Order: sequence, then structure tokens, then C-alpha cells
Amino acid sequence: MATFNLVNSFVEACAEKAHNLGSDTLTVALTAAANAPVATNTVLANLTQVAYTYCSTRAITTTSSSQTSGTYTLVLQDLTLTASGGAVGPFRYVVIYNDTATNDELIGWYDYGSEITLAAGETILLDFSAYTIQLAPA
Repeated sequence: MATFNLVNSFVEACAEKAHNLGSDTLTVALTAAANAPVATNTVLANLTQVAYTYCSTRAITTTSSSQTSGTYTLVLQDLTLTASGGAVGPFRYVVIYNDTATNDELIGWYDYGSEITLAAGETILLDFSAYTIQLAPA
């Protein structure tokens, strides 16, 4: 299972109105092991991405965005990436960013532990159900 990591600036970006997680378009970016994201990255321009020529849509569907007793929870629908007409990758990291935000602010990334290349016709399921983004009081 891939490990999820939040970028350091995510909570501040929420507080300063960079994100409206209930309605903004969240998208995934793919990066290779040689171009690993780090916690101090803040925007998509900080990353070196793989080519998406043969990749299916990378937009994520939000299942729910809600607050209960002071805890905000964002649930994302799983996304299947498909290589069509050629290969996608290699990539190791799947980064979630806010494509609606002015600077494409980063949210976090999944580390798959090793490089993945999708050959034409192959798919990978990005299982977001294993991790829910939560903001809660300390």
C-alpha cells in the first residue's frame, strides 16, 4: 500500500483561502523517483512531472466534503489511470494538487515505493479510500 504524506504548507493554504476542497478540481501529478516531492514543496511548479501524452484523465472526483464536531473530512473517489496508445512513466509518486487554485497548490503525495511504468492498455487504481484528509483541532 502506498504511503500518504501531506505537504507542510497545506493547512496554511487552507487557512488563507487557497483551497475550497468541496468544489475545487483536484488532480494528480506523477513524478519519478529521481524527482521526488518533499514536504517543503508548495506548488506544482516545484515538481518535475512525467509526460502525460498517453495517460487518461487525472482529475479526481470528490465524494464528500463535510465537517462534524469541528473535524473536517475530505473523501475522494478512487481513480483509475490508463495508458492508451503508449507508455506512461516511469513514476513512483502520485501527487495531489489543487488545479483550481491560482498557483496549483500541492496537498500531498503517495509514495508507491518503487518505479511504475504503465504499458499501453495497462491501468493502475489509485485507492484514495485508504486515506481521508482530515483537519481537526489539536
